[in-house]
Amino acid sequence: MRPPAARPAPPRLLQSAGFRFALLFMGIFSIAAAFLVAVLWWATAGALDRQTVAAIRADSTALLDRHRDGGVSALIESIEDRLAQDVEAETIYLLLGPGGAKLAGNLERLPESLDGDGAWFRARIAHDGASAEARIHRRDLPGGLRLLVGRDESERVQLRLLLTEGVVWSLGAIIVFGVIGASVIRRALRARMAPATETARNIASGDMSHRVPLSPQDDEFDRLGATMNAMLDRISLLMAGVRSVSDAIAHDLRTPIARARGKLEEALATATTADDLRGAVEEGIADLDNISRIFQALLRIAEAEAGARRAAFAPLDLPEVLRDAAEFYEAMAEDAGQLLATELPGALPMVGDRDLLLQAVANLLDNAMKFTPAGGTITLSARQEGGHAVIAVADSGPGLSPEDRARAMDRFFRADASRNTPGSGLGLSLVRAVAQLHRGEVELADAHPGAAPPGLRVALRLPLG
Repeated sequence: MRPPAARPAPPRLLQSAGFRFALLFMGIFSIAAAFLVAVLWWATAGALDRQTVAAIRADSTALLDRHRDGGVSALIESIEDRLAQDVEAETIYLLLGPGGAKLAGNLERLPESLDGDGAWFRARIAHDGASAEARIHRRDLPGGLRLLVGRDESERVQLRLLLTEGVVWSLGAIIVFGVIGASVIRRALRARMAPATETARNIASGDMSHRVPLSPQDDEFDRLGATMNAMLDRISLLMAGVRSVSDAIAHDLRTPIARARGKLEEALATATTADDLRGAVEEGIADLDNISRIFQALLRIAEAEAGARRAAFAPLDLPEVLRDAAEFYEAMAEDAGQLLATELPGALPMVGDRDLLLQAVANLLDNAMKFTPAGGTITLSARQEGGHAVIAVADSGPGLSPEDRARAMDRFFRADASRNTPGSGLGLSLVRAVAQLHRGEVELADAHPGAAPPGLRVALRLPLG
């Protein structure tokens, strides 16, 4: 069986989007021009035709009235008077008797294919010794009389020919200029798209440093270029984050893995009792559980940053979520000698992912409890500011320096003061990812400015809709 023949590719010119857009514009322009020409034709040649028909109809009506009032002789006299007054020889009359004899008029002979009473027709006739194109109207009178009334249309025919020739030349000019315009528009579009195309080509080759140059015009192409630049900046940031996370994972997970391996090897070599071996295995399991928690946190952050959880958005009452978190940590704070206070409104409806919001608030409360000394206070609050909900957790711990705040939400970052506290350095990273998923932001500030210690206040500003 022979394979089907490949479909020939369209001409290269038609593959250009700019040329197709230009052809579309030319088509629209041609339709508009054709409509204008049709209007001009209707207003000129059409008006002349309507004027001729109206004149013939009025003339025949007047002659019929003359015949009704004065008879055949009066009708003949009226026809002769009209012919005598027609200096330009445009009027055409023919009055035939019952036997077909000519009684009056300037028409040499009766046109062929003459229809009945009230008929309109065009014919080439001979009148006043000349041949001409005429429009004629037939009326039948009592007594077997037939009256033909018409007008010579030779000049009008010539005018229509001139108009037709002008229309043809105009349409030809439209096509020529349309093709030229399409080519010019194609070149202009290619020139405006060239920077974006070159930038995309460089990015595809692996050079992420290129950006689309923008012009001061701020047109659609500049806005497209700005969007591409923002996308490339975001990609570069994500790639840098991936490299940073990879380095951090290699650095932060190497220690617990090596520690777990060392403990198990030491127990295998030195353990003399089942209890010693069991204790070493339990410590190794604890270290492995910690590694598992780190990977789970990384997966949750990745899901949030990728927007994969946005499908789980649903209406919720924010204070109810915060009360659940406060109820869980209140007993833990009491055991640590801390006070967990809440400042929550009666209701604050919003749309979001309930589980991720609960996880983010839990991370903030867990961090606050780690750094708040015994006797200190942790405050969980929420309020509405315009179209946003602001969730804040404030503690009375040592706080963070401005330098540490700038890096606090980086993955695996831990300030010097927190090196000896449990944790992986992913809590605030998850909080930021949850905020970004909800189109919000995270703000870090001193909880008690001017006090010593200043404490830390972490606020999530989330849109309600």
